[in-house]
Amino acid sequence: MTPPSGRSTATGTALAVSGATSVQFGAALAVTLFPLVGPVGTVSLRFLGAALLMVLLTRPWRVRWTPRDARTVLAFGVVFTTMNLCLYVAISRLPLATSITLEFLGPLGVAIVTAATWGQRGWALPAAGGVLLIGGSLHADDLVGVLSALGAALAWASYILVSRRMGTSEHGLAGLALATVLGAVLTVPAGLLAAGADLLRPRTLLLGLTVGVASSAIPYSLDLLALRRLTTAVFGVLTSLNPAIAALAGLLVLGELPPHRQLVGIALVMVASAGVTLTGHRRRPVRRRPDGTSRRAGTAGHGRVEVRDG
Repeated sequence: MTPPSGRSTATGTALAVSGATSVQFGAALAVTLFPLVGPVGTVSLRFLGAALLMVLLTRPWRVRWTPRDARTVLAFGVVFTTMNLCLYVAISRLPLATSITLEFLGPLGVAIVTAATWGQRGWALPAAGGVLLIGGSLHADDLVGVLSALGAALAWASYILVSRRMGTSEHGLAGLALATVLGAVLTVPAGLLAAGADLLRPRTLLLGLTVGVASSAIPYSLDLLALRRLTTAVFGVLTSLNPAIAALAGLLVLGELPPHRQLVGIALVMVASAGVTLTGHRRRPVRRRPDGTSRRAGTAGHGRVEVRDG
């Protein structure tokens, strides 16, 4: 495969950072809905907006689904829904950047556990230090938020494992659209029970649909374009910027500024994520295909659906 050119890499970087920015500012916008419909109502509107747009874009009814595809979509939808519900409950109780960083421990944990060398696993140390700094500045009444964020981390780890199966399918995005529809089916009734008629007010619906587009449809599309221009390692490092972008979104949209200790902890988790990505990429052997071309071992299946958070 031809290495990305400088211009292609710059464009891919801009697309990846734009995708991460869309996700985190979408999450910040979601927080403004909490006083109106609560976190469950907000999640339901997010799924509804994302499902409507993604179904229109991917037209999953034109795909011939096998039983294995259906099982994968079902598992993906349940994990995806759990991840977002846990994250939004966490965001309703903790600063946005803190919640995103704790959730980020899911993919970071998968990377460390599946690492091929002790050098890669060593990045668990700054990650652990970051968690200790974050946890040391929290209070007892933050426990529900912390547990919810860690539940989102566990769901994100499961999401990665399931999405690798979906990423190998030629109908990956259509499957993601169906999983999003399942999320809407599961959460909209709960949102109606939690928020009642407030969920159906025009302004609330508009904000909720905007959150769905900003947090799902836009970043998924941008990531697809970015992955065509970037190596897996570069994209992985750029994904590590999510906690920092979340801190910026929290500051600009919500007026949140985590304590200095938490900011240092967030930085350590980001460094650990970037480190394990870069060291893992450098150590992957080059495998030759029968046609004489080469690829890095371990990069197959690293498609769009496995790298984005809630």
